[in-house]
Amino acid sequence: MIKILKYGEVENKDIFARVTPKVNVEETVAEIISDVRKNGDEALYRYCEKFDGVKLSALQVTKEEIDEAVSKTEPKFMEILQKAAKNIRKFHERQVRNSFIINDEDGIVIGQKVIPVDRAGLYVPGGTAAYPSTVLMDSIPAKIAGCREVVMVTPPSKDGKVNSAILAAAYVAGVDKIYKVGGAQAIAALAYGTETIPKADKIVGPGNAFVAEAKKQVFGKVSIDMIAGPSEILVVADGTCNPKHIAADLLSQAEHDKLASAVLVTDSTELAYGVQSEIENQLEKLERYEIARESIDQNGKIIVADSLEKAIDIANEIAPEHLELCVDNPFDYLDSIRHAGSVFMGKNCPEALGDYFAGPNHTLPTSGTAKFSSPLSVDDFIKKTQYTYYTKQALNRVAEDVAYFAEKEGLTAHAKSALVRSGE
Repeated sequence: MIKILKYGEVENKDIFARVTPKVNVEETVAEIISDVRKNGDEALYRYCEKFDGVKLSALQVTKEEIDEAVSKTEPKFMEILQKAAKNIRKFHERQVRNSFIINDEDGIVIGQKVIPVDRAGLYVPGGTAAYPSTVLMDSIPAKIAGCREVVMVTPPSKDGKVNSAILAAAYVAGVDKIYKVGGAQAIAALAYGTETIPKADKIVGPGNAFVAEAKKQVFGKVSIDMIAGPSEILVVADGTCNPKHIAADLLSQAEHDKLASAVLVTDSTELAYGVQSEIENQLEKLERYEIARESIDQNGKIIVADSLEKAIDIANEIAPEHLELCVDNPFDYLDSIRHAGSVFMGKNCPEALGDYFAGPNHTLPTSGTAKFSSPLSVDDFIKKTQYTYYTKQALNRVAEDVAYFAEKEGLTAHAKSALVRSGE
């Protein structure tokens, strides 16, 4: 049963405690990465047989496989994918940055170019699970950024095929190439390239502990989005909320993973006990009962605060991945929310809207990293190059200042490089 904690009556370490996965995979992942770097495709085929239980004849998904998957996808689901993609594009198109140029002084031009990375690599979990929503969320911003190529890796099922929903989403999003490989070996392939899979400049997407560790180990050789931890939801709710709704929202996250955390912070003791009871009622009917049960029992909590303002303070300290602001006038409180991956406003905005349909990205900072990082966006697929131009006359005006500054740092060659051109 989910525990109820009264803020101020228990230690803060209990209020702010977070799930810390105890999985030691560093050595195994390092061996896999080394193997893929050395043996390329041969290693990928070997790991696919070992971990996915299938012996592949080719790593790349063919056009025929994609066409078959699209033809077998229910028209209603294809329509929903198109609607969701439209919403995601509309939101992310507003994130596009522009290059700029400044030339308001004689003889001086400075500026910045915004340039997309050449190739984006998307990791999409597969096998027994299917996340077509991740395909849309990760590939559409890359396309909007202007990446020359968007490639996707995803584990095959035991029949050697990729889940048809994932392929349908890739078709809708315009993914350029798809490969049947998962796990740490897929991250290694994207980071270093193999005979079949091209090296990516940026790797994004969620995965298990092996995938997260692989992203961590290849960072620096390639850019990554983030090191994602267990999924989490925090609901700030006042006493007027319906306990059934709050319980359903908490369970929607708990069913993800046994390590997922679902937290309610409220100023109402009555609501706290109502939600506790509702969770028990609704849990029994969930298909993923065992997963949600362990998540709620081990990681779930209801925190009762003295006021809604204090509840928001607690939420800011936790800095959750998903934050639901379940109050009558949510925009009155939005400016008070300083640390959250994505905020869901009001009593009619379940977090599931953000997972699939609304438009804002669902690849979000976890484990409190919302205090200093952001959701996946178009910005993740661009880089910036700056440039400077001075005429001889413009340089002469500042050469002595530059030299003086350089000499203060003891870098006399820097100083001379500025002075050597002046007076010629």
